[in-house]
Amino acid sequence: MSLSNFEADPWKNSHPAYENGAFFTIKPAPEFATAEVVVASLYRASGFESVSEKNVPANGREFSKETTKPNFHKKTGSKIDLETWRILLQGILESPKQPNQSSKRFLQMSPVIPEIAIYSGSARLAGSSWNPGQLIQRMIGLGADNYDAAAALWRRLFDALSVTETDDVWARWLKQEFDLRQSSHPEWDFKPFDRDYQDLPPEEKTTLSFPAKQFVRDLDSILDTKSHMTRKQWISLLEALLRLAAVSHVIWLCDVHYKIWNRIETILWKDAEPPDAETVCRDIVNCQGGFLTYGNAAVTNLKDYASRYLVARIGINCVLWHVAKLGIEVESLGSCENLSELLNRIFENKQSLIQGLVQKTYEDLLEEHVRTISCKKGIGSNLIEFARHVLGQRKTANDTLRGYDQGYILRKQADYDRAPWIVSMGPVTVLAIVHCCLKDAAGPRSITRLSQHLACYGIEVDRDDITLSDLGRKLRMLGLVLDSPDAESGMLLVPPFETSRGNSAND
Repeated sequence: MSLSNFEADPWKNSHPAYENGAFFTIKPAPEFATAEVVVASLYRASGFESVSEKNVPANGREFSKETTKPNFHKKTGSKIDLETWRILLQGILESPKQPNQSSKRFLQMSPVIPEIAIYSGSARLAGSSWNPGQLIQRMIGLGADNYDAAAALWRRLFDALSVTETDDVWARWLKQEFDLRQSSHPEWDFKPFDRDYQDLPPEEKTTLSFPAKQFVRDLDSILDTKSHMTRKQWISLLEALLRLAAVSHVIWLCDVHYKIWNRIETILWKDAEPPDAETVCRDIVNCQGGFLTYGNAAVTNLKDYASRYLVARIGINCVLWHVAKLGIEVESLGSCENLSELLNRIFENKQSLIQGLVQKTYEDLLEEHVRTISCKKGIGSNLIEFARHVLGQRKTANDTLRGYDQGYILRKQADYDRAPWIVSMGPVTVLAIVHCCLKDAAGPRSITRLSQHLACYGIEVDRDDITLSDLGRKLRMLGLVLDSPDAESGMLLVPPFETSRGNSAND
């Protein structure tokens, strides 16, 4: 592979140091997904290794067809009659279809238990599909202190996702009914944490703040709540955290790309000095700003981050290939130290790079791929689809089910199709985040803590604005705040689940 290959297709022919050795590459490449697809794919990534994403829709069609036949049903030995099974499959477990899916016939179920993920919850209904669960796995690897900590959390997550004797009666009965009907499909079995993933050195992680690092701590908190509620309630909490963290992680990586490229540009064309590793950590890799502002429109911001990522990705790879053309080898970009070394090499060889027409290559590629960069097709469009559908409140073809999704982060500002999507968390997300931000707190805390916690995911909400926004109203409605004149802004957060004292949420 060479510079000419990269010029022919910059999205498929990235430099090896970027493709295989950079901690900031976005892998797997995000595409369309919904919140339930993220949960279902996590089941497959952690416990159904042999179930490929592209086979899920076919599995669902076959399962639905076979299990609703009288002869097949009789052979299962199930205690329920066939009509009850049909109601369960096509009614009780059914996940509402979106308006553009109303005429399509396929099995779409809420991922309450792992076995459902064999038949439902792929991102695409035809062809190869990406697995968002692998993105979650990579987030755990990047956010954990080291490999052993990541592997331990991955195992703990699998154990929590499993249906055991500690789960409620409904979940155990549901698993039993699915087990009676899936003899030809794989068993739920732990898939060990993948050692082959890009990571940052542990010593650099201690100085950094980024969404995946907060996600690892919050995931541990959500796992603690499982025994305090029904499985359906717990899956809803987990889903809310996954959708917020996954999109925040991707936006952060987009921002890191942009800041790396911005620094390269200043070195090449503005005679700036290259930063040391400590500065790279602090000013480039560290999550600094708010990606989204609570109560404000979101999609324009998402497009800006996606577009800047694509511009930066072309620029970074363009420079890497021109550096390689000079005979300079760059093996890895797996740390802030590696990034600092690259920036120093660019500085030392900037005249040769300029004479080698690196700027012309870069500008020609931008012009050639302007539709992708403007997020009208390809990778850019996929990024927007991913972020909007994972964060956004789900629209349903059946208007009576419009309240089905309560774990959203974005909602429509008004009740018409072209209304903007604004940042506004659903009640399930509010519950999840309040619990996570109070996990280690002994008693109530000021709403400042909530503001700081959301900032870790790139969501800005001013402490004083919480009381006036719909977030303040939801906190009061859910009983998550106490009004106190002694507290900042007069509001104290109350832990939603008394997990530390072992009290059940159902008591």
